[in-house]
Amino acid sequence: MAINAAEEETLEALKAWWNEQGRKLAAIVIVVFGAYTGWLLWENNQADTAAAASDIYEEILTLAFSTTEGEAISEADGDQIISYAEQLMAEYNGTMYARYAALYAAQQYVRRDDLQAAANALQWVLDNPLEGLFAESDPGLELTATLRLGRILLAQGQAEQALSLIGSVDPQGYEAGYAELRGDIYLEMERLQDAREAYIAAQQAGSSSDALRMKLQSLPADS
Repeated sequence: MAINAAEEETLEALKAWWNEQGRKLAAIVIVVFGAYTGWLLWENNQADTAAAASDIYEEILTLAFSTTEGEAISEADGDQIISYAEQLMAEYNGTMYARYAALYAAQQYVRRDDLQAAANALQWVLDNPLEGLFAESDPGLELTATLRLGRILLAQGQAEQALSLIGSVDPQGYEAGYAELRGDIYLEMERLQDAREAYIAAQQAGSSSDALRMKLQSLPADS
């Protein structure tokens, strides 16, 4: 079939467009396809990493809750918890499981009276927040780590540092624990009136523990 002049002009126009724009379009398609393929590979890798980290963390939970209520974890199990936590912190530090594991490691260090190792584990949590577009966030985790680190600093005789640490965050739903710790710090610093006010604030925030009540009762009446 003969091609008339109008069709010939159309074909020439399409050819010219392809020569000018088509190759650019093809390059864009290739880049987009490559990016999508890379995204799928990254996503699969992230899923594999999370699954592996989850398995290790599950082992920690099994060990941590393997005893009956009131029974202490054996030294061997404590060693294993610390070992698993160190593995997560070193090899899977981009996961939330590593941060949870660090809390369990700190707990075991405290039971062994190794306060500096416990402080290091908790500080690692605070120094390594999850970052990135798809990073999870758990404000409660950081608040818990901060509170526990503050207690350890106080136990190490670093009352000023402990007060500065817990004063640098908004305790949100953890006000009762933070207020009680402030009271303990003020008591150590012999600021008895401040200690009383902090303990009362802890009660008003919802704490009704016998230990807190005894702390208040032990303060001099004129403080």
